[in-house]
Order: sequence, then structure tokens, then C-alpha cells
Amino acid sequence: MSVLNYLTNTAAALVLSSSEKSSIDTSISTLKTRLNSWFEDNIKEQIRFGSSTRGTILPRNADRKSDIDYMIVFDNTNDYKPYTFVERLKKFAENYYSTSEIHQSHPTVVLILNHIQFDLVPAYKSSGFLNTLYIPGPSSGFVNWISTDPNGFNQRLSDKNNSNNSLIKPMIRLIKYWNACNDYVYNSYELEQKLVDNSYWFCSNLKEYFFSAVNNLGTWSLSQVKSERVQRAKDIVAKVKELEENNMPDKAEAEQQKLIPLL
Repeated sequence: MSVLNYLTNTAAALVLSSSEKSSIDTSISTLKTRLNSWFEDNIKEQIRFGSSTRGTILPRNADRKSDIDYMIVFDNTNDYKPYTFVERLKKFAENYYSTSEIHQSHPTVVLILNHIQFDLVPAYKSSGFLNTLYIPGPSSGFVNWISTDPNGFNQRLSDKNNSNNSLIKPMIRLIKYWNACNDYVYNSYELEQKLVDNSYWFCSNLKEYFFSAVNNLGTWSLSQVKSERVQRAKDIVAKVKELEENNMPDKAEAEQQKLIPLL
């Protein structure tokens, strides 16, 4: 098998199976019903967002932190701070999911089910013409609200994927798998944004896109350990290219597996 075939097959294996998608859809339907029952008219909207809506989410066997981002838009007429709604979501989860693992991870309530993890994110929408969405803001330690567009990145990724022979999404899944295998060198969402912002001149297949993405990984602000993991990835890519140029496809694939292990 060539390196290209290996990467193509691995990228395909990193797509959620139909059974996983079905289980997630069932859990979301149940979650939506329970939220409406518990909070009644205090909930204005429920929004699924994040990698699961972009087609870049990984299966749990490839990424233990794989999750579904789920926003609960509350009525905030009384101008409560985020903590109030985080506490309410935690009580909700403890009531309906008492046998599941639940913990608070600002600014979300994390609900871990057998097949997937949910990040429940409180939000509210401003009144008036703009109807701006607000979520807990990291710059304030999640004490105050910050405006957001939860699915704004989706269109940008989709456009980039469409203009690059539909190879951006599989490339992102491969890079995210490498990231998970290396104890999360990068924040997943920020990594996706960086990969979409990159240029992929003269790339025509998944291997070339993947190699280009690896070589463009930055190390600014990373710890020494994380920087070394990035450099190791770049060294492996260089070695794979060398082996392929010397017509040693088997050794090239074996070298590639050091970077992207078999699932």
C-alpha cells in the first residue's frame, strides 16, 4: 500500500459510522426533550454547533475528547452572569443523567455518555434588531458574556473544502488524529481555523495536503515538549518523502505509521 492510500483509508476510517451518528442523533433528541421539560419557557433555542456540524469530528476511538457542542439559549431578561446558567445546567444533568459522568468545566457542563461527550454551553440572545448571541467569555475567566457566531466558521470551511477538491476535511481529520495521539498539542478548534487559513499551492492529493499542513504547523507559544512533538512530525514527513523518492514505498508507509498510527 502506498502512503497516499494509507492516508486516504485512514481519513475514511476517521468519519463517524452510521451507528455512531444514529446514537448521537438519538441522544440529542432525548436531550432536547429533557431540556424543554426541565426549563420550560426559560429556554429560547437549542443549537448544535462545533466539529460535529462541520464533518470534522473524530470517533471516540480516535479522539477521547471528541464531543458534541450544544448551546442552550436562555431567557436572560434579568441579566444574570454565566455562572447562574452553568449551575442550572449542572442540576439538570444531575437529575436526568444521574448514572453518567458529569462535571463542570467553565464555561460548560460536560456530560459523558457511553458513546459520546456533550459540552452544554449556556447562552442568551440580545433583544432588538441584531439578536446577537452571547456565551461566557474566556478573557473574563468566563465570568462575563461575549458575543459569538457558533456556526460562522462552518461556511468558511465548506468553501475552502469545495475549492480544494474536497480534501480539506479529510486532511483536517488526519491532523486532528495526530493531535489527539500527541496529547493535544493544539486546541482543536484553533487548529481547524489555522488549517483552513493555510494556502495549499500545488497540492493535488490528500498526501500533499497533509504534508503541507504538517510542515506549516507553528510552534510559537508552545512548550518545549509540544514543540518537539511538532518537530518530530515534520521530521517524519521529510523522511517519508525521502523514502518515496528512493522508491522504497514499504519503508515509507512504515515511517508514515509513526505519525498516523493504525486505527
